[in-house]
Amino acid sequence: MPSFTLPRAGRITRITRTHKIAVAVLAAAGATSGLALTSAPDTAQAASEHAPAAVKPVDAKGQPAKADDAKTGRPVTASVADHVKVTAVAKQHSAQQAANRSTERKAVKDYPNNLDGWIRQSLDIMKAKGIPGSYEGLHRNIMRESSGNPNAVNGWDVNAVNGIPSKGLLQVIQPTFDQYHVAGTADKLTDPVANITAAANYAADRYGSIDNVNSAY
Repeated sequence: MPSFTLPRAGRITRITRTHKIAVAVLAAAGATSGLALTSAPDTAQAASEHAPAAVKPVDAKGQPAKADDAKTGRPVTASVADHVKVTAVAKQHSAQQAANRSTERKAVKDYPNNLDGWIRQSLDIMKAKGIPGSYEGLHRNIMRESSGNPNAVNGWDVNAVNGIPSKGLLQVIQPTFDQYHVAGTADKLTDPVANITAAANYAADRYGSIDNVNSAY
């Protein structure tokens, strides 16, 4: 085939048209990208508007959580629940301690420091130890033996002559006290409660009960 060479003007015209097509394609692509970029912020804004509001964490007192709590990722609801649980346990513990103190106060009975109180305390000990006797029996024998004086000492009978005088509310000698001493009372012959309970213990062994004693024993 014979070759022909286009005039310079023809080549320029063909190149110009090609460039125009390319420019048109690029322009179209640019417009599409522009639309995409323009619509992106609107889409993000719409998503932001429809997203749920962020809940700020609070501590057990309802105050904004500290940065340290946020760093550790500690669940706020768990923190509040733990605080409530600890408070409840502390209140329960305090109530139990108060109940224990009340029970202890009730367990420790107060007795007046006089003849009536000594007899009543002795009766409670006797009851706990299984020693028989009544208030009337104790009081009656005490008044006969010592007139209610816990420091009374018999210095004239045979026991006194033998060097072991009778002492105390129920006029007990030391060997008898040592043998019939009741555990839990003072280890002293002239102690009012110790003297009464030891004498009642002796009378129970010898006569069946202090109530059966009506004279020197």
